[in-house]
Amino acid sequence: MDVRRRPLKPPHVATVAAHGPSLHHHRRCNHQKTSSSPTALNPPSPKASDALPLPLYLTNTIFFTLFFSVAYYLLHRWRDKIRNSIPLHMVTFPEIAAIISLIASFIYLLGFFGIDFVQCFISRASHDAWDLDDIIDEQPPSNLCCTNAISPSPPMPKLVDPEPIESIISSAEDAEIVNSVIDGKIPSYSLESKLGDCYRAASIRREALQKMNGRSLAGLPLDGFDYESILGQCCEMPVGYVQIPVGIAGPLLLNGFEYSIPMATTEGCLVASTNRGCKAIHASGGATSVLLRDGMTRAPVVRFDSAKRAAELKFFLEDPVNFDTLSAVFNRSSRFARLQGIQCALAGKNLYMRFSCSTGDAMGMNMVSKGVQNVLDFLQSDFPDMDIIGISGNFCSDKKPAAVNWIEGRGKSVVCEAVIKEEVVKKVLKTEVAALVELNMLKNLAGSAIAGSLGGFNAHASNIVSAIYIATGQDPAQNIESSHCITMMEAVNEGKDLHISVTMPSIEVGTVGGGTQLASQSACLNLLGVKGASKEFPGANARLLATIVAGAVLAGELSLMSAISAGQLVRSHMKYNRSSRDVSKIAP
Repeated sequence: MDVRRRPLKPPHVATVAAHGPSLHHHRRCNHQKTSSSPTALNPPSPKASDALPLPLYLTNTIFFTLFFSVAYYLLHRWRDKIRNSIPLHMVTFPEIAAIISLIASFIYLLGFFGIDFVQCFISRASHDAWDLDDIIDEQPPSNLCCTNAISPSPPMPKLVDPEPIESIISSAEDAEIVNSVIDGKIPSYSLESKLGDCYRAASIRREALQKMNGRSLAGLPLDGFDYESILGQCCEMPVGYVQIPVGIAGPLLLNGFEYSIPMATTEGCLVASTNRGCKAIHASGGATSVLLRDGMTRAPVVRFDSAKRAAELKFFLEDPVNFDTLSAVFNRSSRFARLQGIQCALAGKNLYMRFSCSTGDAMGMNMVSKGVQNVLDFLQSDFPDMDIIGISGNFCSDKKPAAVNWIEGRGKSVVCEAVIKEEVVKKVLKTEVAALVELNMLKNLAGSAIAGSLGGFNAHASNIVSAIYIATGQDPAQNIESSHCITMMEAVNEGKDLHISVTMPSIEVGTVGGGTQLASQSACLNLLGVKGASKEFPGANARLLATIVAGAVLAGELSLMSAISAGQLVRSHMKYNRSSRDVSKIAP
């Protein structure tokens, strides 16, 4: 416990406390009167200015004038000495007097203006050391009779949770463990290993958290979740799980097959809008998607003593003669990892090496990292002066917008297109082909260029990507680069029909590993027909999932752009994204 010295209360405070609240109230109400007519209860406080022979404003004026005039005189004298090569330590009597006057005036000004400034922080620090009860005792009553008196600042109120904390611990043994966690005797992170029961560990951790914070977690579900499934792979120190509704958009007709798109989101109108886009695509004969590239990347950064030495490694890595050797070393990390290429960038003595490899049906970040580590260990024998700074040097580039992903691609690069018939544009989308083409040019292309967008030449690709990622157990943070998308629209067939396409160079998805193994996310993958690893064609399920994501983005772009073009955006959000129901009062 942090024990700090409490400042002594003034004598009159003790007197007020002894006489009860009536005397306290009388003191507060007559603050101004007692300041002009002193009494025994409130003696006049002496002022610093009472000791001065002159009025305060004249004294301040004299010392201000003295300080600046003496300072100017000394600077002028020192300049003359420097010009005439006279030593500065040789001073005359007027200069000595000027130095003394400068010090005296500085001390006066510092004492007059500096002491109060320091004391305000000292008093504030001592005020923070008081107990809250003492502060409340010193507060004036609410019915102050004097309106001119300055009231002290109210204390910080005690936080009281309006929702009572209900204990979920039933046994005395668990209650004892909760107290041990609170006291720090048992680390919260070690509960699973000590107890051997993940659900029990989550319950105890949750109870300890509620007691330590004094806040209830009643709205956060605990039961109905398999905590064993996340141990060591998805989440540490769980206390519950968050419920996110999953909606279905579709069917999406893509490459001749229909897919029902699971979307986990709390944004009203998103699923409905995507569903309308799927309907328009289906009515026009479906969409077509093509996988352009498939390769996860990792880029370590190394340093040498000279840029020449760093360039030598660059030439070595880019030499086709050495690729087979490096590939063999890299591919030892996994039976699915296959090195595709190494792209190098030099920055002085620092070398960035961007490894690209196929990763089967896994998203592949861990797989490629292990392969890169193998290559770095191999290179250390031929380049012993190589200093490995980090396994990731941000040239990858992971979980951040980067031009290298936009240009070179990362993960799966996909293009998806469809031709929407004129009657579908009018009846389903409620707009015109020419209006959509013009809006796309001015909004998605020109508007994004004016904004300096990087990979954001679209209406809302990240909305669809995030919703599908959460539903299918992908890494939501990789929505950043996975949402890189350029949406193109043009009139075809003599201007009657609409050709729309989305090009997405860095969709990072997997169907094995991470959150894809959880029951809910696995069910959503199963709905799409891409659950787990493809036994016949390794990587086929992950590639299919990437094309489905691009197809869903195409549907979402088509519907939102139509809503904006027809002036329906605000109206639809007011209908589907607003509710007068107070969901906080709904019983769980």
